[in-house]
Amino acid sequence: MLNFHYIYPIQVRFGDIDSQGHVNNARIVTYFEQARIFYLKELSLWDGVSFLDLGLIVADVHVAYKAPVHLTQSVQVGMRVSRLGNKSMTMESQLEDCDQHILLATNDTVMVAYDYHEKKSIPIPDDWREKIARYEGIPAHS
Repeated sequence: MLNFHYIYPIQVRFGDIDSQGHVNNARIVTYFEQARIFYLKELSLWDGVSFLDLGLIVADVHVAYKAPVHLTQSVQVGMRVSRLGNKSMTMESQLEDCDQHILLATNDTVMVAYDYHEKKSIPIPDDWREKIARYEGIPAHS
């Protein structure tokens, strides 16, 4: 997790386990989603109250599953923005075992800045761009 400034702990729940005895693949996507939402709150890009004011919509998701996750594992998600475009950004994350530091899954998600009231994509707001670039140490414009 050296390349991630934001780390989000995940509590594996009994209901996450499928009939094969490991965390269902769809739940892994939810782990990444949970970390993504709290990353936005950490950077004060969303207040956590109104989903209509969230300002982002998922455009593309890729997950690579590296190893199964089990009920008793302690896991965490590292989350970062790796690219800021005009209207979209790429968020990268990885799920890791906290004790053995085993990579369990990786994720790339393209998020589009979106006005839910107007139902259209918008440029990434300048204040978002500045906060993300400063936090991640990346260029504000790519």
